[in-house]
Amino acid sequence: MAGDSTAPPRRPLCLAEVEPGTENERLGVARDSMLRNPLILKAEVGKPPRNCYTLPGLDFAYGLYIPRTDGGVPEAIGNWNSIKPGTRFVEKMPRDFITMNRGALRDGCLTARDFQLYYKTKDIRRKSDKPFKTCPPKALPDMTFGIPTRSSSPFYDLLHHKYREQWLEEQRALTVAEQMEKKKVKCSSMRETRTTLLRKQPQPVVEESFWHLPHLEKVGPHLSTFPNPETRKKAFSASR
Repeated sequence: MAGDSTAPPRRPLCLAEVEPGTENERLGVARDSMLRNPLILKAEVGKPPRNCYTLPGLDFAYGLYIPRTDGGVPEAIGNWNSIKPGTRFVEKMPRDFITMNRGALRDGCLTARDFQLYYKTKDIRRKSDKPFKTCPPKALPDMTFGIPTRSSSPFYDLLHHKYREQWLEEQRALTVAEQMEKKKVKCSSMRETRTTLLRKQPQPVVEESFWHLPHLEKVGPHLSTFPNPETRKKAFSASR
């Protein structure tokens, strides 16, 4: 298809292929490099995009050529190349002078010559700090490698939806238990209202008092029209 975007890109244009009136026509001095610049090259109507890179000829083979030196399939069928076991590499650790000095003192060595003789007779090396050994451990002859096989799947239960029915029964039983618990709570305790709370614990009566200025509360009267306090009391009792 001419306008298909999935078509592979075509080879770069050359001046011999550019015709007058096309999109990539060049006037004046024209060079092949003008048709290989993706910023200058214009898209052709109804045709897939062109590749602006210089490609080798049609007889060029892409990839690497590796000559066969192993003999190919006949060599592999006729011979059996087995890997020989390698020698065990044991790393030589440095001397453990702390342990040797402790042993020399325990045996009664006091001079430097005694210590040198002790080092020659008992050469103690430090232990390896690596968590794993360099060589793999020796396996037992009856040891089986791999993961143990799991139990077979119960296809009969799966086909009959046994696990779904079991889950539904558990959910039904849980729902019934929740409903019974709610009924017990409703029967045992009734919801208290504001009226019942006020009956149990009535609010204290607040005595009304007029507001007075704080700095005038302890000031006594400056004028008294009664001849004595007893007359004043009788007048207030009569007004009440």
